[in-house]
Amino acid sequence: MKKILLFLFSLLIGIGLFVWIIKTVGWQEIKRAFLVFTGWQGLVILGLTLLIALIGNWKWKEILKGEDVQISFRSLFSPYLAGFTVMYLAPILVWGGEFFRGYVLKEKNKIPWSKGMASIIIDRILEWTANLVVIFFGILFFLLKIGSPPKKLAAIFGGILFLLTVLIFFFYFKIFKRESLAKAVGRIFNHRLDSQPLEIEKEIFNFFKPKEKAMWKSFELSFLKAGIMLLRTWVLIIFLGKEISVLPALSVLGFSYLTAMIPIPAAIGSHEAVQAFAFNSLGLGVSVGTAFAMLIRGAELIIALAGVIILFRLGIILLKNTLFKKITNFTKNNAI
Repeated sequence: MKKILLFLFSLLIGIGLFVWIIKTVGWQEIKRAFLVFTGWQGLVILGLTLLIALIGNWKWKEILKGEDVQISFRSLFSPYLAGFTVMYLAPILVWGGEFFRGYVLKEKNKIPWSKGMASIIIDRILEWTANLVVIFFGILFFLLKIGSPPKKLAAIFGGILFLLTVLIFFFYFKIFKRESLAKAVGRIFNHRLDSQPLEIEKEIFNFFKPKEKAMWKSFELSFLKAGIMLLRTWVLIIFLGKEISVLPALSVLGFSYLTAMIPIPAAIGSHEAVQAFAFNSLGLGVSVGTAFAMLIRGAELIIALAGVIILFRLGIILLKNTLFKKITNFTKNNAI
């Protein structure tokens, strides 16, 4: 019953995301996005966007390898892309994409839940770490160039950045001291933990060791992914007819990361507003900032649409597996 409910959840998410895309974005916008990416410049941006996803999947593979889990790059890419789609188009479903990835690993690839979820948590922590570095240096350059931003904008993004920084540093402090976060949370809420959270935490502890090669390689891939995103930012601004150096492009990317932390599907509206402010402050023009945000969304939307298809496909596969097991068990139990 649980597996059927999870299948229905993934199917409904897929249908809901598809309907939401059509109603909110519209067929014309989707068509326009595909038309933009038929020219060579659009194909370059789309290719870099796909490369970003491939590097993210490579990083996840290396994290699992560090947990002594051997799985092919190809097998991981479907749940990775489906998870990205849920996170990108339905960020209000907190950790929905991550849980879906863990469930697929368990049911389709027979990877223990503790190892699968630990790998996903590690992946997110490494991602946030690299993003924080980009945000810090990007915003630092921005402030040195233009001075203080508007108070409301500073309060919103400053609060998000401060909270995330505190959480990341607190996490690393606890991890390297080998102090259980799961037990601390359990004591706060006066809740007795079962074995699974502790098993997941144990896997995370084992991964974050200074002598662990997989940890350092995963860090390198996190920053490589951020580097490709910086390259995409720089190239797209040049394609839009503006000359720009690496540091202003880093500021633009930093603002993109900050916007992604606001739980708005596909960052619609928020990304345009923030980049309009950033581009205008950097002397690149409000219209260029708006176009930049829309083109980035177009590329990521195409990748997300592929993820919607994968959500349907994975859901059907999981349902078939569940029904096959139930039929097999029924046959065995009723055999004469």
